[in-house]
Amino acid sequence: MKKPGKVSAESTGDATGHDSARTVDVRSKVTKPKAGPSSSQARNKLNKVKELLAAKREKEALKSSEDATSKVKPDGTSKRALSKGATSAIASSPAGGLSVLQQKMQQKLKGARFRWINEALYTTTGDKALEMVQNDPSIFEEYHQGFSAQVEKWPVNPVDVFIQYLRNKSGKLVVADLGCGEARLSATVGQQHTVHSFDLVAYNELITPCNIADVPLPNDSVDVAIFCLALMGTDFLKFIREANRILRVGGELKIAEVISRVSDVDAFVQALEGQGFKLARTTANNKMFIMLDFTKVKRCPAKLSGNPGLLKPCIYKRR
Repeated sequence: MKKPGKVSAESTGDATGHDSARTVDVRSKVTKPKAGPSSSQARNKLNKVKELLAAKREKEALKSSEDATSKVKPDGTSKRALSKGATSAIASSPAGGLSVLQQKMQQKLKGARFRWINEALYTTTGDKALEMVQNDPSIFEEYHQGFSAQVEKWPVNPVDVFIQYLRNKSGKLVVADLGCGEARLSATVGQQHTVHSFDLVAYNELITPCNIADVPLPNDSVDVAIFCLALMGTDFLKFIREANRILRVGGELKIAEVISRVSDVDAFVQALEGQGFKLARTTANNKMFIMLDFTKVKRCPAKLSGNPGLLKPCIYKRR
């Protein structure tokens, strides 16, 4: 009897003349299937797929945020509005828990929020700007965070020029810092001089919040009035007139502005001289800022005159 699994092959003769049956083991001829991937290899492949999908979703989210930031309007609305709440929620997340793409998205959202606030402040009146930040005080904080990031890129900070100027002045002067930001002037030279700091929000205890077209100081009470990148409103000539009111005759008006805002320096100077000032000095020793020093020679006329379009709004490009 043949053993199971074996079959006889065709008999062949050997040297003795006898047939010898050859048997072939069928089981040895069956091709065995190759071993499949181990469970750990399968898991690794699955994890890679998940990572690729997660990266794709992050890229799509980043593209979506870029589209949203490019559509932010000056009034803060858009088809895909960038809300303060969304920005704040992202800002509150610990940086260590964010991926590189998420961190980039966070910075883009902050940048878009800063650009919107900046544009709003440059394209509205002082009264409306004051109302805007009183309704939402966080606007001022967000603006100055973005502003500080811009300062790091400047060749020189004009406020440092004013600080050095005041440090070199003998005697105790009365200084009005109009649109003071974080009140660095007062914090730095406040022991040497009497510095009154004014801005839309009391960022710290050194600042009096107000519209700088109407500051709580008496007439002819100030020696030096400073606008350091602070002529932001469409009614900036009202700020100039207020500086004239509080300055004594012979007092100094010192202005630092982004040079690209002043399309016609002669026309700008003429407009300020029409408000009771005389140009004393112009300094433009870098490509970014212009410094203008005036002296008060008389009170400003009762009627406001001048073209508010002499200063262009400082609006950052959308990226």
